[in-house]
Amino acid sequence: MRILVIASSVIGASACPCVWAAQQPASIGQDLAATIALHGLPCDKVISSQHKGDSDYLATCQNGNRYHIFIDAQGRVVVQKL
Repeated sequence: MRILVIASSVIGASACPCVWAAQQPASIGQDLAATIALHGLPCDKVISSQHKGDSDYLATCQNGNRYHIFIDAQGRVVVQKL
């Protein structure tokens, strides 16, 4: 499994579940799409997302790709293609 560390602004926004929970659903999709893109994976637009737990999401992109985005035990943002 590859773990990549992304820009501190995205980590700061994604590391705290309270920040994501306080945002509007449209901005969550935008944040997820940006996180996926910063990991070098293709996602033009997140069309649906499922909140699985604290800083744990499933995202489906317009291009059909699906990703699991979460914070690992070391506090790093991880994006796994499903």
